[in-house]
Amino acid sequence: MITLAIATGRMAARTIDFLEESGIYFPDYHNDSRKLVMYDTTNTVKLIFAKTADLGTYVDKGAADIGIVGKDIIVEEQPDVYELLNFDFSNCRVVVAGFPNTDLYPGRTLTVATKYPRIAGNFFHSKEQAVEIIPLNGSIELAPLMGLSDVIVDIVETGATLEQNGLVVLEDVLDVSARLIVNKASYATKTEQIEQLISKLKRK
Repeated sequence: MITLAIATGRMAARTIDFLEESGIYFPDYHNDSRKLVMYDTTNTVKLIFAKTADLGTYVDKGAADIGIVGKDIIVEEQPDVYELLNFDFSNCRVVVAGFPNTDLYPGRTLTVATKYPRIAGNFFHSKEQAVEIIPLNGSIELAPLMGLSDVIVDIVETGATLEQNGLVVLEDVLDVSARLIVNKASYATKTEQIEQLISKLKRK
C-alpha cells in the first residue's frame, strides 16, 4: 500500500478532483468530512490530510510515501525528497505586495511580513536589499495596513484580497503549481507501486 499525503485547505478539493480524474477514488471523501485518513476503492492507496506547511515533513520522514504539495512549500521548507512531477493545477504566484508606488529599494532596511521567511529573505538578498523579516502565520495583508511592515511576501491566486485591502503586486517572486514529491527510501523499496501510481497520474 502507498501512503499519499495531500494538503488540507485550498488545495484539498482540487487535488481530490485531480486524483478522481486519474481514476483514483476515495468514497469516504466529501467537503464536510473531518477524517484525516481514508482509503481508495482498490485499498492500495492510503490518503492522509496534513497541514500544508507540514506535508513535506511527513514525506521527508517517511510517514507518507508520496505527497502532492505546492512548489512554495518545497522551496520554503526544503524537505529531503524527490520532486518527480509538475502538475498543471493550483497555479498561483508568490509575490511582493504593498501599497502602490512603494519603493522596494529605499536605501534602508525594508520590513517584510511573510509566512515564507526563507523565500522572502533569499529574494531580497539576491537584490542586495537589506530586510527585516517579520514571520506571520495568516492574514498577512494586515501587516502593512497596521504599519507592521513596509511590504508583504505572500501567495496570490486572483489578487482579490490584495485589491480589497488597497494593496498591489509590486514584484513576482515565484511561480507555484502542485508537485509530486516522493520519500527517497520509499522510492527505493516500493519502486514498482510508486511508478504505477505515477503512470496513472501522468495519463490524466
